[in-house]
Amino acid sequence: MHLKRLTALALASCCIASVTPVMADTVAAPQGLDQSATLLLTDLPVFAPANALAQSAIPDIASLTAPKASLTAPKPAAAVADTSSSDEESLADDEDDDSVVAAASAKLAGHVDGHAREALLSFAMKLRDIRYHRGGRAPSTGFDCSGFVRYVFAHSIGLDLPTNSASQFLAGLKVKRNEMKTGDLVFFRTRGKAISHVGMYIANGQFIHSPSAGKTVRVDSLNEAYWSKHFAGAKRPEGIAKI
Repeated sequence: MHLKRLTALALASCCIASVTPVMADTVAAPQGLDQSATLLLTDLPVFAPANALAQSAIPDIASLTAPKASLTAPKPAAAVADTSSSDEESLADDEDDDSVVAAASAKLAGHVDGHAREALLSFAMKLRDIRYHRGGRAPSTGFDCSGFVRYVFAHSIGLDLPTNSASQFLAGLKVKRNEMKTGDLVFFRTRGKAISHVGMYIANGQFIHSPSAGKTVRVDSLNEAYWSKHFAGAKRPEGIAKI
């Protein structure tokens, strides 16, 4: 019976403490209780919401209204400097490339304007006696007629010609027979009406070509009966048209 009374008093004290903030750290024991009950009650902790609220941190109004930091950090000055230097290096590289291209173009232009025809003739004459080979495009395999002139132009002055005699005829500029110069192409119709053979003009009615199977690169004359009969005209490749 005595224990039930002690328990009821303890519960009542806790309820009162939960409603009304208590400033003390422990409960004061009621009068009239024996020593054991007094010890029991004084050792009970007290729930003090006022103390808890007083100890909680209240946010500063300045921290609530201050603008948030940007999610994107500003690029360091060193990085900006590195980007600028990279751009400058890229521009410098482009300028170097342009200079190389310009120098190469100037060199080729000077060669074509000054000595292209002489270079064509000199190179072509070195290929004499190389055997004819249908579809041949190099000295190691032999030449057909269009392969021969194409090889001469590509390796002496760096000018690419079409791959066969008919397309070479269509690509060139027409030249009168009495106005032909060294390096002009001379065409023939040896099989019907189509263009079927090509050579390179030298001078004085002579031209160099790779004739036909069983023969080799050689010099012939437009005045010979066979070539005079089948002569179709002369064309000047556009790459040497101004010289």
